[in-house]
Amino acid sequence: MTRETFLISTIVELADNLVDEFDLIDVLTVLSHRCVEALDVDAVGVLLATPSGELQFVASSSESMRLLELLQLQANEGPCVDSYKSGAPVVDRQLRNSYDRWPVFASRAVEYGFNSVHSFPMRLRGRTIGALNLFRSSGGLLNEFDVTLAQGLADVATIAILQHRSSLDAKVLNDQLSFALKSRIVIEQAKGMVSQATSSDMDQAFIRMRTHARNHNLKLTEVSRMIVDSELSGVDLDEPASRH
Repeated sequence: MTRETFLISTIVELADNLVDEFDLIDVLTVLSHRCVEALDVDAVGVLLATPSGELQFVASSSESMRLLELLQLQANEGPCVDSYKSGAPVVDRQLRNSYDRWPVFASRAVEYGFNSVHSFPMRLRGRTIGALNLFRSSGGLLNEFDVTLAQGLADVATIAILQHRSSLDAKVLNDQLSFALKSRIVIEQAKGMVSQATSSDMDQAFIRMRTHARNHNLKLTEVSRMIVDSELSGVDLDEPASRH
């Protein structure tokens, strides 16, 4: 598959997931994984804002990325925070040169093996609803095409999220965003239970949960609640198919 074909299929996949009562967390998880596959980056995370403007973690491509995103929120510093507040990209920021700017976050990110970061606002017509974080372990900068593409994917996701509910009033849309953010608590609890039940790491546990949800036409949040409520055991989840 050529890169252009892959990008088109990614956009189609995002749109295909935006059906009635779509699972926002699952859509943004797809976005984070496809960014890793399409761009010269190693990890991706997404933060969304609550109706009151408070950033919250929503999705990531890996467990280490989730921990870094949570650290940004706890320290109230980092590229994603800056990008959301300014509504502008934070591009080609070298983490070893950013200790003064982000003393807590930059040092921890370097410890995790990341050397550079790019953050892109998720925005539409002056409204910013979150930010997309891209991390690289290697040195050097993203090329101009990848920078443009990353902002484009962030914009596509933002437009899809907001326009999908354009016929609904602002309160309903805000309720949907709030529900997605609260659902992260249940998902993390379910991940831990599946990890323990299957003796797997958190990334593998999450993949099994998403695979089972898709195979059975269920939402990720539904599967998570079933696991937490002991209606579904981690060992009974469908195994993910191998990707070649």
